[in-house]
Amino acid sequence: MNADLALQKAVYERLAGDAALTALVAARIYDNPPGDTGFPYLTLGENETRAWPGGTEHRLALTAFSRGGGRAEAKRIMGAVSAALHDAALTLEGHALVNLRFLDGTTRREADGTTWRGTIRFRAVTEETGEAT
Repeated sequence: MNADLALQKAVYERLAGDAALTALVAARIYDNPPGDTGFPYLTLGENETRAWPGGTEHRLALTAFSRGGGRAEAKRIMGAVSAALHDAALTLEGHALVNLRFLDGTTRREADGTTWRGTIRFRAVTEETGEAT
């Protein structure tokens, strides 16, 4: 498994198993949300990868969507995501996670006037372990 996919899988598993986050979004954590999903929910968003000495550098974003709870709900979700991922010791298939750090977060109201989007970004570095995948 490549490093990017291994990291995505580990991030998803950590978030799906985090009690504080699931108290806010239930099981609504998606790579590709269905069209009829309820609010609030969290998506695995944009990511970038680049070569790093001995491994791969990753920049990933996760996006919280809220309606009834507004900006405050989006910020609570972002806080739970940060608590679950910042400096987390995740296990990756075929790779080792060197570090995973919070970079920044933003919130904004969507064009529909009722939906809030909160985006939280992280930087990770992974190294290959040489294990068969």
